[in-house]
Amino acid sequence: MVFRYRLANIAAVVLALGLPLASAQGTAATAPTEPHAARPSIPFALVGETVITTAEYDAALAAAQRNRFYHAKVPEAQLEQLRREVGDELINRVLLVEDARRRSVEPDHARVKTQLDEYEKRYGASPQWPRMKAEMLPALTAELERRSILARIEADVRNVSPPSDSALREFHRQRPQTFTEPEQIKVSIILLKVDPAAPRAGWEGAREEAAAIRARIQRGADFGELARLHSADASASKGGDMGYLHRGMLPEAVQDKVDKLTTSEVSEPVTTLEGVVLIRVDDRKSARPREFEDVRERAQQLWQREEGERAWRAYLAQLRTKARIQVVDASRYPPAPVTGDKGDASPIAPQAAPRVAQ
Repeated sequence: MVFRYRLANIAAVVLALGLPLASAQGTAATAPTEPHAARPSIPFALVGETVITTAEYDAALAAAQRNRFYHAKVPEAQLEQLRREVGDELINRVLLVEDARRRSVEPDHARVKTQLDEYEKRYGASPQWPRMKAEMLPALTAELERRSILARIEADVRNVSPPSDSALREFHRQRPQTFTEPEQIKVSIILLKVDPAAPRAGWEGAREEAAAIRARIQRGADFGELARLHSADASASKGGDMGYLHRGMLPEAVQDKVDKLTTSEVSEPVTTLEGVVLIRVDDRKSARPREFEDVRERAQQLWQREEGERAWRAYLAQLRTKARIQVVDASRYPPAPVTGDKGDASPIAPQAAPRVAQ
């Protein structure tokens, strides 16, 4: 019975929304935060001759909520942005499908067959599968083919030519923070572990013990030996040595204390989620810019990623400029915020329709 219900759910999602089976396993669509009483025939938007229904929009919004937010609950401040993003994605999808059709882009049939075979392996043992497969297969196959086509288009648009050496060097020069090795701090710790649920007396006892250990160190006792004897951290076997750490690797409360310590100084007891800790700074390495030749490969990866993203945005903008788009239900598609941005100053001009290998 459970399996039959799950398959029915999957079939409903596939047939109604054109989503692949794997994305809907065992779950019904979550209702939008602000549900609308909508029938499938009510249009959300018209893109050329294609109608995007409010039912499709609401289902896509529910899927986005489910995938991006804990318990599918969207923070109020982010709801309008999410609604617009979902609307844009649905509109862009229609434009991309139409462009692919105009240029006769073919899906990766071998990949689609592999995906269908995976569903067969997953559900083939169920006695309900043959009937459900017959009902779902056409819609599922069509959706997988669509996604394959769109993935090929996107990969092709984003596959920009490598930069010249001079352009790459300029990219490196203009982003000093990106190619700067952050400050590193070598620290040692002694952790007196305390159960988070321990009574106040347990925490007070740990703080008192830590203060006593610190006093012994200040009188000349060896920090490493005391770490081996008292610390509950994994670093205890190495005398508390945690090695070199970048900023952000330590809890905020610990980092604040570390920032105020001089080399070889031991902190006062610091309360953390795991217990009470003593910290010693053993060494500091200042942040240093990385030479171009040392980061050439990384710089090229970042350059191509950024330029690929610009090329993709330009391509979508070009499709939208040429299209006839009418949003019918404005309540589901809030206006874009005014940011003062005058457009993308990318050196890449909007590309012509990409040529995808057939």
